[in-house]
Amino acid sequence: MMKFRVFLIKYAEIGIKGKNRFLFEDALVKQMRRALKNVEGDLRVYKQPGRIYAEAAGDCDTDEVTEALNKVFGITAICPILQLPDEGFEHLARETVRYVEEIYGQDCAQTFKVNARRARKNYPKTSQQINEDLGEVILDHFPGMHVDVHKPDILLNIEIRESFINLYSMEIPGPGGMPVGTSGKAMLLLSGGIDSPVAGYMIAKRGCKIDATYFHAPPYTSEWAKQKVIDLAKIVARYSGPINLNIVNFTDIQMYIYEKCPHEELTIIMRRYMMRIAQTLAEKSECLGLITGESIGQVASQTMASMMVTNEVCAMPVYRPCVGLDKQEIVELSEKIGTFETSILPYEDCCTIFVAKHPVTKPTLKHIRRSEVLLSEKIDELVQTALDTVETVWIKAEE
Repeated sequence: MMKFRVFLIKYAEIGIKGKNRFLFEDALVKQMRRALKNVEGDLRVYKQPGRIYAEAAGDCDTDEVTEALNKVFGITAICPILQLPDEGFEHLARETVRYVEEIYGQDCAQTFKVNARRARKNYPKTSQQINEDLGEVILDHFPGMHVDVHKPDILLNIEIRESFINLYSMEIPGPGGMPVGTSGKAMLLLSGGIDSPVAGYMIAKRGCKIDATYFHAPPYTSEWAKQKVIDLAKIVARYSGPINLNIVNFTDIQMYIYEKCPHEELTIIMRRYMMRIAQTLAEKSECLGLITGESIGQVASQTMASMMVTNEVCAMPVYRPCVGLDKQEIVELSEKIGTFETSILPYEDCCTIFVAKHPVTKPTLKHIRRSEVLLSEKIDELVQTALDTVETVWIKAEE
């Protein structure tokens, strides 16, 4: 099997960014370098007009390179290529035959199409002439192959660049999206469940850098529950880059709400105080919004009425990437990104410990505010203590 040392990286949305395009390209190059720093082969990432390449100094494993780059948002396709010196059409024809033979075999019986493009217009053949002449060479060398210009099995791409020629036929899909860091920063409310890690992944895919906040309630939630959230953050960090994870001790606040407020309103009032605390932490780290894993109607605290009441305490936007997804769609995404098996470990988070038997599904601001007045004696002090005792963990990607 042919070994590749050069990979052409394709992107989509970045290409329509006009005069700011170079900023997005530079961000993509930075994220690629981060992803490839531990990949064998000492890969160099660099730009040329309209193109981004990753090139290995020595032997490299194509699968390992692809796996690393598949966690870089902004990439739509990874193309292992032969980068050839321009030594005339006969040399190109020989290398193309060798490429097809090594990748597809001498007895290949698939349909094909040659797709030539010239960035250098002084090349002695036009794009159409290259298509026709290379097609003829391939038909002569591979009797089982046939031309299909509409839906070929093999699309042979020939790019005539300024000082070399790119030859490739494989396009391995990338994750898409925008490079992390090009859309600001937001604070993810990360629990040990299925939804919030998916929400973090989805917002990072749109170019957001993320920090995270987890509400811990010892002794009602164990150290295993805390470790589970740290492990989830490590998986999300594969895609988002490093995360500052704020661990908030929420026990005293939770118990005070439990003692003073109507039990059917517990979840909503606790969520409101979580949002207040998360917003304070978000402001300190210059975040532009909060992120939650909520999906409309999934549980009592995620009805539209409940989310409206929860939003009321927030001065900054609350982004809910999963809001229109059903549970099965969220589960499938969690399986895709590798968080599902960790999310279903049997360690409860603080939101599930004090769930009322009959939680309110259509809360009103008037009633919730009236209940919160019952907390006025101590709640501000408890919130300040929680903020003063936050534990911040620097989370790097799990290898």
